[in-house]
Amino acid sequence: MSEDINSKIRAYLEKNPTATSQDIIDTFNVKYTVAVGVRQRFLQKKILNEYKAQQEVNTPEGYKGSLVRGKMWQVYDGSWRESLQFDVNFEEQWGEFKKKFLDELSLLGSLQTINRKPIESGDVCLEISLPDLHFGKGDIEELSNRFLECVYNLLEKAERFGVERILLPVGNDGMNSEGKRKTTTGGTPQEDTVDWQSSFRHYWTTMTALVQVLSSTYKVDVIVVPGNHDMERMFYAGEVLAAYFKGNKNVSVNNSGEYRKYFEYGVNMLMFTHGDKEKTANLPLIMATEQPEMFARTKYREAHLGHFHKEMLNEFCGIKTRFLPSICITDDWHKMMGYSHMKAAQAYLWNKEKGLEGYFQVNIFD
Repeated sequence: MSEDINSKIRAYLEKNPTATSQDIIDTFNVKYTVAVGVRQRFLQKKILNEYKAQQEVNTPEGYKGSLVRGKMWQVYDGSWRESLQFDVNFEEQWGEFKKKFLDELSLLGSLQTINRKPIESGDVCLEISLPDLHFGKGDIEELSNRFLECVYNLLEKAERFGVERILLPVGNDGMNSEGKRKTTTGGTPQEDTVDWQSSFRHYWTTMTALVQVLSSTYKVDVIVVPGNHDMERMFYAGEVLAAYFKGNKNVSVNNSGEYRKYFEYGVNMLMFTHGDKEKTANLPLIMATEQPEMFARTKYREAHLGHFHKEMLNEFCGIKTRFLPSICITDDWHKMMGYSHMKAAQAYLWNKEKGLEGYFQVNIFD
């Protein structure tokens, strides 16, 4: 009943914007507090709507926004206080760059950069790891947009911690098949939704766009991880990335032929492998055997894997093994078989002296 009265009062004020609180009391026979409260909220909203389009703000990061909510109230000593909320638009810079890459893949010579300034550089490396994208399965434009938006959101969450450099593992079944033969590397048939040229071009140009943006502000270490769907084509994509950024001092690309790749940052040691071949319990010994000097220099050691499209964590002899979640699109075969997974993207904060300090997550709801 109270809400019904409030709605009637608001409708009355729409027609009579100069009406006073006493006019409302006389018309609707309500208490003084009700009349004053509804009228005040109505006028505040009216003022905000009138000025919303004109009230633009510039944030310290260089983005723009608008005033969307505000209120004023009087306290016991007679003074007035205010509360303002701004809706900041982060897409203005990011969207323009992304659209050029996704809509005009042939215009690679006209790359532009986005100047993004971190709050303060610190001894922190941000690992942005999104395995099992499976480019070529489902709507490839939707997947490209989903991937870039997830990475941007993760970076936005982490920048306040003073990111020094970015670790970007790519591959890990970045593409759904080996291409023209439409099978995995081992020969399992796949139902790609686009031709093999389009999936390859979309994948490497999307990765190039991302690295170009990130390297305009940070040092970027790209690690190419072979998967069981795209072992051959990920090597080719890695060679393209290495050649494209050969003259960029902010970018390094590890596209060696090793199945397992390693990264050292301060006291941290990370292994990257797809996770379809090795026994998980054997990974700590493999790490120590393949990289004994790095193993000896570090204190915190983890293996990050993909393949299963879901998050799983275990620990063996003080070394953690993480299977990371995926944001890939569920195809008809997986739906028919009843296979599903919680789609999410994760990024990890590695402190040079203190080890893992936490991680961020972006959830995807289809």
